Amino acid sequence: MGDTLEIKKTHPVTSLTVFFPCFNEREAIGPLTVKTLAVLKEICPDYEIIIVDDGSKDGTGQLADQLAREYPAVRVIHHPVNLGYGAALQSGFRAAAKEYVFYTDGDGQFDVTELHRLLPLMEQYDIVSAYRLKRQEGWKRQLNAFCWTALINFLFNLNLKDIDCAFKLYKRRIFDQIEMISTGALIDTEILARASRLGFRITQVGVHHYPRIGGRSTGANFKVILHAFRELFKLRKTILQTGKR
Repeated sequence: MGDTLEIKKTHPVTSLTVFFPCFNEREAIGPLTVKTLAVLKEICPDYEIIIVDDGSKDGTGQLADQLAREYPAVRVIHHPVNLGYGAALQSGFRAAAKEYVFYTDGDGQFDVTELHRLLPLMEQYDIVSAYRLKRQEGWKRQLNAFCWTALINFLFNLNLKDIDCAFKLYKRRIFDQIEMISTGALIDTEILARASRLGFRITQVGVHHYPRIGGRSTGANFKVILHAFRELFKLRKTILQTGKR
């Protein structure tokens, strides 16, 4: 993974929350946090990092607390039990105190230095939704992701390449205007569909994707997938038929 900071400082983002949803990511969260602090120091005068520990059992929460004690810009949200990916994102977005909010997963599969490529786009857009240039996953997961994204685009009249890419930047005010109810894998779809429905402007940019540093992905779990499909059609009815936010 690249370590060179290529910083473009002519951007409108001067106040930024970065958060990491984590479930059993002890191996990755320390290096990711330290690297992100170095990046933020170069690109933004006012920043914070939030680690959302979603009921981890591997010591992720304890390590996160240690990082918060060592670095004043870091704070931690603990879920006593695992509530799901969507619940972790909801906690991060609701706790964000800065004007802009960015999240990426705590597993270290993205290079946080690429955040600087998203920042200038906020002059014209409200959301930058990245897509993975070369997914570091097996062909079955890639095929499933392609079909899922195509379905989401069709159902919600979107035109996005990678709905669930965990590398997104938002204007925080969006979350004052939309409701979030998904606690599972549908959370990205819900936020993007609701935001698009309200007229917020979305753009895309490609970012690199790397193998996991540690931990284990839960996205391909059959129960997770089944729950996502159950949520999907309820969400479509809410957003497109009733006109609710």
